Amino acid sequence: MNTSQPAEDKVLSPGLYIVATPIGNLQDLSARAAATLAAADVIAAEDTRVTAKLLAHLGLKKPMQPYHDHSAEHVRPALVARAAREVVALVSDAGTPLISDPGYKLVRDCRAAGVAVTTLPGPCAAIAALTLAGLPTDRFLFAGFLPAKAQARAEAIAELASIRATLILYEAGPRLAASLAALAEGLGPRPAAVAREISKYYEETLTGTLPEIAALIAAKPRKGEIVIIIAPPAAPAPASEADLDAALAAALVESSLKTAVANVTSSLGLPRAQVYARALALKQT
Repeated sequence: MNTSQPAEDKVLSPGLYIVATPIGNLQDLSARAAATLAAADVIAAEDTRVTAKLLAHLGLKKPMQPYHDHSAEHVRPALVARAAREVVALVSDAGTPLISDPGYKLVRDCRAAGVAVTTLPGPCAAIAALTLAGLPTDRFLFAGFLPAKAQARAEAIAELASIRATLILYEAGPRLAASLAALAEGLGPRPAAVAREISKYYEETLTGTLPEIAALIAAKPRKGEIVIIIAPPAAPAPASEADLDAALAAALVESSLKTAVANVTSSLGLPRAQVYARALALKQT
């Protein structure tokens, strides 16, 4: 049996199938994803021209329905209706649908209509870049694309600055230098990485601090599909005894002992037992 060719006679139940497609190397398409595309009655595609190349690679010809930001509102009801009686596959240009791509409203409406929804896990540029960066992976935030305009971009970066998690951003080549410069200014010398063209021939991962990578890109711009990974902020230095005393003195003027201890414990991040013991000592002096 030749497993490289999807079987077109696979019987699937009606519903919406969220199909992850390769972000570069076509060999990353799973056998299950290929079989689902082969069995689909219609494929909802972000760009039918891009998806047509993938189908040609698989030796398939399938009806496609454009589904993107400009068409979604008009075609969604018909897709939900079709998914109730047929196999509808949802794909984006590359990677996992709904990740910085249209689609969540289609899933929402299918569920509201009682239509079965199935996801086929697979490639995702955000997660792939995270594994390449060598930065903390225990807690991360995907923040999509930064705004294009300078003021809005600076405001978005300021909102992200205090989040204690590794940040994941998408960016396009022409905007990369400006975004990195703004990130370096807003976040300082945090460790970071820029991963581009993941799984493709010119795959590259740059690591260093944000200012270092920003200078490198300013001197030699990069093209392609790009992911920026940024380390979380450094842990703040623990509060000193003087800080604790000052905070408690101010809090005890306006609050009861119990409330002052709770507020100072929260603001300084110190153990409650330590704050309570010091508050009692201050009350007795």
